[in-house]
Amino acid sequence: MIKEFKDFAMKGNLVDIAVGFVMGAAFKEVVSAFTGGIVSPLIGLIFNADFKDLKYVVVEGVANAEGVVSGEVAVLWGAFVTNVIDFIIVAFVMFMIVKAVNAMKKKEEEAPAAPAGPTQEELLGEIRDLLKK
Repeated sequence: MIKEFKDFAMKGNLVDIAVGFVMGAAFKEVVSAFTGGIVSPLIGLIFNADFKDLKYVVVEGVANAEGVVSGEVAVLWGAFVTNVIDFIIVAFVMFMIVKAVNAMKKKEEEAPAAPAGPTQEELLGEIRDLLKK
C-alpha cells in the first residue's frame, strides 16, 4: 500500500499540479496586494474612502432584549468588488498562460515532417518498369 501511494504521489502530473497550486496561491497574494495597495486606493479617491471599507448600512445598531445596542447590519459591497477585481485579474493571467502554452504546443505540432520517400506502390511500380526493360 505504501508503494502504491508513493507511485501515485510521484506521478508527473500530480507533482505538476502541486507546483501549479503553490504558485497560484503565491500569485493570488501578489494580486491581492496589487488590488489592495494600488487599485483600491485609486478607486477610493473617487469615493473619498478606503474602497474595501465601503458598505451599505442596513441597520445602524441592533438592540437586544436588555436594550443594549450592538453592531450594525451592513452589506460590505466594497470588499466584494475588490474580490471580484482580484478574480478577474487572476482569471485573465491564467487565460494568457494557457493561451501561451497552447501556442507553444501548436508550434511543436507544426514542426516540418521528415521528407517522405516514395510509397511502397511507387517502389513496386519502378521495379516493374525496370524488369520490363
